[in-house]
Amino acid sequence: MPLVTLKQLLEAGVHFGHQTSRWNPKMKRYIFTARNGIHIIDLQQTVKLLDDASNWVKDVVGGGRMVLFIGTKKQAQESIEL
Repeated sequence: MPLVTLKQLLEAGVHFGHQTSRWNPKMKRYIFTARNGIHIIDLQQTVKLLDDASNWVKDVVGGGRMVLFIGTKKQAQESIEL
């Protein structure tokens, strides 16, 4: 079972990307569509890739190694602190 559900991501507004005029072409494969000048992120891919990332972190930590999370935005500070 995935760490987060599609419904949880939708409710959190994770699907809202950047303005269509300010985007990185490397993100094209993760963009579902565009609405009202905003890219909409493909949440089905997001759920799968978050699950993959979570499993990778578990494997790394399970092997006795460390993972360092860095957040440069104030909104992320609380989530990252130990």
